[in-house]
Amino acid sequence: MHKTSEWLYSFSSNKNQKSSSRSLSVERFKPCTKISVTGGKGGVGKTSIALKTAQELAKAGYRTLLIDCDSNLSNTAIKLGLPLDNKFEKLLSAESPFEEVLIQQGNFHLLPACNGSIELFESKLNFAEIIIDIISSHEHEYDYILLDCPAGVSREALTLNAFCDHRWIIVTPDKSSITDSYSLVKLLQSRFGIKENHLMVNMYQTEKQYQKVVTTLTETIQNFLNSKMHVLGGVKKVEVSAEGFDTFFLSETKSEWHKNFAKLLYGFTEKDGGPTAAQSLGTSLMAHEHDVH
Repeated sequence: MHKTSEWLYSFSSNKNQKSSSRSLSVERFKPCTKISVTGGKGGVGKTSIALKTAQELAKAGYRTLLIDCDSNLSNTAIKLGLPLDNKFEKLLSAESPFEEVLIQQGNFHLLPACNGSIELFESKLNFAEIIIDIISSHEHEYDYILLDCPAGVSREALTLNAFCDHRWIIVTPDKSSITDSYSLVKLLQSRFGIKENHLMVNMYQTEKQYQKVVTTLTETIQNFLNSKMHVLGGVKKVEVSAEGFDTFFLSETKSEWHKNFAKLLYGFTEKDGGPTAAQSLGTSLMAHEHDVH
């Protein structure tokens, strides 16, 4: 039985599972934190946030893998300015090993998917199952594995989100983003019993706007679903051109904006793994402080 099948079977055979962790019984060689970066609505900036998070964790010394889970519309390589290819097809057909398909930049590794592959489009492969099996085979090599998940509530997206240890739900102040994120949380709970997720507000303009999104979503989810949203923080909207956004967002500029993003990550790693796990990011953050001042 595939590891994915074992994990999915556990939901029908064990109704009393813990909501915030996987039920898959697989020997873990080293601790690895798996995070899905997701959202109920497309266009909320989840790919940029997933990339920035993975790069910051890698700079802090963590072995980090980012997997692009948009199987045939992969954008991560595009945002890094890398040439497109469909090497992922060769991984699926066992023509190339995992290591040859990876883009490796120090501690940061990227597994891009495909772009407009006719073969992948016409295949009947279960993409979520493939990704979960890749994770299960290689998680001992990494400290963090991040999934840039497809937006929405497709069966594939729900499965990948549920498999991870944590789900970062990216929300913008747009009403449809808030509503769709609520639907995502509702389906994750009803299908997989998940009652804890993380919230990040992206592209907010004022503190009042940020607080309104946080209050609306956290209280609604608590009152109607009895679920918990852990607030990661917010990423303020920056006034840069559409063409220059990725360059700014993914740069290493020691600006106040980038310093605040580092603080956000430091807060998460501190809670996720305690002071020891957060030490490298804390050192990185102090470097930001020194460079700014």
